[in-house]
Amino acid sequence: MISVRQIIVALGLAFTAYLAARGLWWTAPVPQPLVVIAALSLYLFTTWLCIFWEARRAAPSAADGSARRTLTATRTELPYWAGVLALASAFIVPSAIAVAVGAENRTEPFATWYLGGIGALMTIVMVRRRPWIAWIGIGALAVASMAWMGPVDALALGLVGSIVWVAATQLMLRSMDRAARDTAKLAQLQRAASAWQASQTGRQRERRIQVQRALAVAGPVLTRTVSTGGSLDEEERTQARLAEGRLRDEMRGPRLLDDAVHAELERARRRGANVTVLDEGGLDGLDEATLSIIRTELAETLRAARSDRLYIRTSPDERVAVTVVGRSASGPGLSDEDAVDLWREIGHPGAA
Repeated sequence: MISVRQIIVALGLAFTAYLAARGLWWTAPVPQPLVVIAALSLYLFTTWLCIFWEARRAAPSAADGSARRTLTATRTELPYWAGVLALASAFIVPSAIAVAVGAENRTEPFATWYLGGIGALMTIVMVRRRPWIAWIGIGALAVASMAWMGPVDALALGLVGSIVWVAATQLMLRSMDRAARDTAKLAQLQRAASAWQASQTGRQRERRIQVQRALAVAGPVLTRTVSTGGSLDEEERTQARLAEGRLRDEMRGPRLLDDAVHAELERARRRGANVTVLDEGGLDGLDEATLSIIRTELAETLRAARSDRLYIRTSPDERVAVTVVGRSASGPGLSDEDAVDLWREIGHPGAA
């Protein structure tokens, strides 16, 4: 399948070959034909080298980002040595042709081909991302052509067109780069929007699961409360308090819970302890096996706890997964000055 690049390369080859062929279509005697042929050979070699040269480039890494990959894909910079060769052609070819054809033929079509030829070469150099070299080459072409045939003839016979080609190419490349950056930014925004939508979908699913768990836990107690008009016996009040605590646990720290942890939390509440469970981050991304190890250690810690107040919090620290703090009254009643009688940090499995 023929690509757009292949078509552009074919057009570039055909156009530069046509311009070179004009230089060989002599309609008058040429004093130094070998110099003309040498200048044409230098021009064709340099131009086709600039068209076909492809530097071997390493593929961009994933850390480079989508914008960098997009821009790299559209840029094939010409090596500096090839740019210097193109610049040398822009300095040498016009003067060589002007000297070789003689003063009387310098405005003939076979002697003015280099106005379009060097302009095409500098356009190729501009496409290959060497703008300073391209503009220096155009400047050299303008100086040489005006010096050999006069400013009016140089401008009338093709110099203006060469300048316009290079300028238009630079504007086009800037527009393409801007479009590539905008496309990359749009793709990044689309990925961010998709990630946000996925996270919202996950949260909605998690909230539905939590509501279902809440109904499973509190539903029987609420039904009994409604049916009795709020007149509950002591055991039913205890069950209501346990259901309330389990509901809070399910809402605030679902990743900390399994059957063993549920059982120890219920045992602590039955003996009258005030238990608070909070998931404040730090367990995101852990697999089920790692969470199971943390839950097992948490259940063992709760099994041995005798505190009046228990605070169970996840930790954002990279070493500590869960912190368990127990406080008990040092005297009659409970107060904010209760003594800390339990402090346990459950580390991430495998953490140093």
